[in-house]
Amino acid sequence: MKKRLAIILALLMVVAIALSACGKDDKDDKTPLSAETLNVCVGPDPDTIDPALNSSVDGATMIIHAFEGLMTLDKDGVPIYGQAESHSVSEDGKVYTFTLRDGLKWSDGEALTASDFVYSWNRAIADETAADYEYMFEVVDGYDSEDKVLNVKALDDKTLEVNLISAVPYFLELCAFPTFSPVREDLIEANGDKWATQVETYIGNGAYKMTEWVQGSHILYTKNENYWDYDSLGMKNLKFVLMDDDSAILNAFTQDEILFADSMPNDEIDAWRDKNEFNLQDQLGTYYISFNVEKEHLDNPKVRQALTLAIDRDFIVTEIGKAGQEAAAAYVATGLTDADSTKEFREVGGNYFDPSKEAYEANLQKAKELLVEAGYPDGEGLPTFEYLYNTDTGHQQIGEALQDMWKKIGVNIELVSQEWGTFLNTRKNGEYEIARNGWLGDYNDPISFLDMWITGGGNNDAQWSNAEYDELITKIKASEDTEERYKMMHEAEDLIFEEWMLSPIYYYVDIFLISDNLDGVWSSPLGYKYFMYASVK
Repeated sequence: MKKRLAIILALLMVVAIALSACGKDDKDDKTPLSAETLNVCVGPDPDTIDPALNSSVDGATMIIHAFEGLMTLDKDGVPIYGQAESHSVSEDGKVYTFTLRDGLKWSDGEALTASDFVYSWNRAIADETAADYEYMFEVVDGYDSEDKVLNVKALDDKTLEVNLISAVPYFLELCAFPTFSPVREDLIEANGDKWATQVETYIGNGAYKMTEWVQGSHILYTKNENYWDYDSLGMKNLKFVLMDDDSAILNAFTQDEILFADSMPNDEIDAWRDKNEFNLQDQLGTYYISFNVEKEHLDNPKVRQALTLAIDRDFIVTEIGKAGQEAAAAYVATGLTDADSTKEFREVGGNYFDPSKEAYEANLQKAKELLVEAGYPDGEGLPTFEYLYNTDTGHQQIGEALQDMWKKIGVNIELVSQEWGTFLNTRKNGEYEIARNGWLGDYNDPISFLDMWITGGGNNDAQWSNAEYDELITKIKASEDTEERYKMMHEAEDLIFEEWMLSPIYYYVDIFLISDNLDGVWSSPLGYKYFMYASVK
């Protein structure tokens, strides 16, 4: 998932990186704390909080408080029952039958049934929806059918049958992913895309319901009295304060105007590192650069490889990140196991170049040689490229570092900054040349990093297309042989670095601030923040 992929990133500032953390210090946001309301900041106005359309971590955090799938995740990221109370799996692992809890309701009191899941999952793969995560349903039978209707059936109001193309080891994790949440057909059909922007129509089935949205200021959630586990919930209200300026966010935190912050200025990390409020934990994610392979000059793999090798990653993680990020020389992040569960995928796959400080000069020389081979000695003949990033001090500092590093091989870039929502759509639409990017795993399997690069995929910001790669991903998703499956996933990553359509920078860590007065809040390895069981001392 796109780390606004700033927020959880590790630069912390850079944390804003994918999640693009919090922003404007609007005096109207400075409402006093109360015993009933928890003020937090996970980012600015979300690009979208439609479960089918969202692909950012901050948006996902807001969605999981208003919607819930068949499964949800516990504090350790393990799937547990959400809207479902039980399930069974056929002997061949291809048929899942879920039994819903008794008396499930939407936040407006309307009954929720198994048919709502049938509608919602098919909506997510419909061409007219254009969901970024549409490809995640490829494991469900019917996805590739002529009429593109999933083989998912409501056997009755409480029973949902799901037919898969093969036994999928991570399917319950998919059922906890926001895109697999149910949404209301009548409200969507009547209001179109606007349904997810208006309090009156943003009706969910989760722990909280939206009661107010003031653009640029805050989104207020209130406990959903129709939620099945209402009695276990914490604060009456959750107020998502919408900000994207790191200094303003930190100031709001120090003034107790917010009790949780997902972003802070880079130059403050050292000062906060030893404080109780400062939290640092591992995260399944990679901060990287996207090359738009359809743009002239950048359509040459040797140019892309040269730009990749000319980056001093040690400088970026030590002088800018400052939070223990690990220099990356591959795409699939650390922390994921391989076919042999005693080994990591990254350990087996290894690096595609040496990212160490000691190897930098040799990498730089190789980059210069590649430009000569590409027909651009010392960068001659190459234009000034635009480097696009979303507003954030950490992203800016990385851009400035890249500007200096790439000058060493004769390549010039112009830095271009955009606010989060605009940036997401500019990058998604391919209206850029080079852009900062970040990805957090959506579930604990390497395919979560790899299937996004299929031709035409909603998260394929590089506009890359490789028929061999597409075929591999299809085979991986249909395979029930664990060793063969992982072998093919390594082959898929090899193809990425045969063409160098992206440039890894570092593996994420998650940095955030939690007030000493706040209990019951946690962050999953996927970057989602959970406030539904929070309490204030």
